[in-house]
Amino acid sequence: MKKHEQWNSKLGFILAAAGSAIGLGAIWKFPYMAGTNGGAIFFFLFIVLTVVVGAPILIAEFLIGRNTQKDAVRAYKTLAPGTSWYILGVAGVIFSLILLSFYSVVGGWILSYLLRSVTGSLTNENYGELFNSIIGNPIEVVVCQFIFMVMTIMVVKGGIQKGIERASKYMMPALFLLFILLAFRSLTLDGAMAGVEFLLKPDWSALTAETVLLALGQAFFTLSVGISVMVTYASYLSKTENIAKSAFSVAGLNILICFLAGIVIFPAVFALGFEPGQGPGLVFVVVPAVFNEIAFGGIFLFVFLVLLLFATLTSAFSILEIVVAVLVKDDKAKRGRMTWISGLLIFIVGVPSALSFGVLADVQVFGKSIFDAADFLVSNIGLPLGALFISIFVGHRLPSKLVKTELAQGSKNLNIFFSIWYFVIRYVAPVAILIVFLQSIGIIS
Repeated sequence: MKKHEQWNSKLGFILAAAGSAIGLGAIWKFPYMAGTNGGAIFFFLFIVLTVVVGAPILIAEFLIGRNTQKDAVRAYKTLAPGTSWYILGVAGVIFSLILLSFYSVVGGWILSYLLRSVTGSLTNENYGELFNSIIGNPIEVVVCQFIFMVMTIMVVKGGIQKGIERASKYMMPALFLLFILLAFRSLTLDGAMAGVEFLLKPDWSALTAETVLLALGQAFFTLSVGISVMVTYASYLSKTENIAKSAFSVAGLNILICFLAGIVIFPAVFALGFEPGQGPGLVFVVVPAVFNEIAFGGIFLFVFLVLLLFATLTSAFSILEIVVAVLVKDDKAKRGRMTWISGLLIFIVGVPSALSFGVLADVQVFGKSIFDAADFLVSNIGLPLGALFISIFVGHRLPSKLVKTELAQGSKNLNIFFSIWYFVIRYVAPVAILIVFLQSIGIIS
């Protein structure tokens, strides 16, 4: 029998899982979502909904993976033999492949900016025009996407302990240190407190049903739940660990990174007279312009881009790992070959997304660019439906005794927590996810 690999330590698992959750969702998406949806009120709702809805789903994925010690497909086959529930794992692999195919494109954009930062050509630019010229250059975007995928492959092929865990132990602390450095610089700018107030002082007039739904979607998507990524990561977790504590540690780190991203960006944006509601271009257009206006801005911009690259890579590791784990099936001899095959296949699938702002700009899929269509398919359909079925699977398909026994591993005083969590996973989470899903595809508004 082949031995299933495990994390070397609980800290290694938490850092890797947090690295999966943190990423473009926290550093790229959160600031522009908060900026366009009321700032502090959005952040407040995001925190509450991360704890109340997101973390319980994360615990459910941890429970499935740790109980079976198997990849996403075999985990569901083990817990529900002779049924079609394994399709949930297959869907997770397919959606992960699509997700990384366009995620790697954004990773390539970051590498383009980083290269320009190193060569000193990222100053005194019209950043809107620069961004459009980068994403419209077919050779540059495809080459940079390829380099990003090779970087991801080189880590994942090393396995859990020697690859992902080792990289995360260096990247995640570095990410926090870089964030703190940038936050300190941002807070020392004249007029920075207006940005702090925007992030931390709620304007209750901005509270709407749409804000709640968007905050729930943000809380949900930034935790990497719904495509069984965390099922795969938790399968490498020791039976002695408390999965509830681990889940809330990951959720807490995710909230902290979103807070730091806000503290880095909004004080600088307000201090230098930019608008917080710039939308998706905030990181690639506004942030470089902000750093361009301050002393040693080129250095701080380089630090920010390195930070963004680290966060993007740690998410990419986890997404590629779910595909590799299903193909390897605990046979370490296959890992290197299957990682290269999976990674290169994902790169090829992602090339049309990379070209969708240039030579394939006229190609539309249901009225969207190829990149936007892939994003919509994963973010608005794959992730919420996956999380909905995971909550139903754990809350209604698995025996409550099995669920409680697994949750009790490494924990004390479980009864009250279990009752609350089990109620949320059976009733609250499915309803909340269904509302977000129906809103995201336009059935309700």
